[in-house]
Amino acid sequence: MPITKIEGNLEARGLRFAIVVTRFNSIITDRLAAGAVDALKRTGCAEDDITMVHIPGSWELPIVTRELAESKKYDAVICLGAVIRGDTPHFDYVAGEAAKGIGQVAAQCGVPVAFGVLTTNTVEQAIDRAGAKSGNKGFDAAMTAVEMANLMRKLRGK
Repeated sequence: MPITKIEGNLEARGLRFAIVVTRFNSIITDRLAAGAVDALKRTGCAEDDITMVHIPGSWELPIVTRELAESKKYDAVICLGAVIRGDTPHFDYVAGEAAKGIGQVAAQCGVPVAFGVLTTNTVEQAIDRAGAKSGNKGFDAAMTAVEMANLMRKLRGK
């Protein structure tokens, strides 16, 4: 008997997405958001099917993401932020709790949540990951969201 293979595809036409983007480190997060929108449009998503929510910082990502996921208005939520290490342990708390909270939302709400939160040691590393040397992680997160939204539709028989 052959193996059944189920996977998502990169077609966003007819899917709805919420992008949650932090204002803290906006020089980085604005680039991540532009990358995410670019990815969604390239895969066929209409502008009317994209909602962008701006929030203060990465600490607020879990609560806003939960609200959007529980609304059942979106096929996936894309979380974008940048937490850059400083001289205090603040980085560890914010990055860790944001990641944990976002993961919990995805597991509990059943809506795909793409993690596009940069956690870097320097501003230069963040810039590299927001469209310079290392590509754009906002674009990558959006592509993950498209694939997962399609996969979940298939798994749910839609």
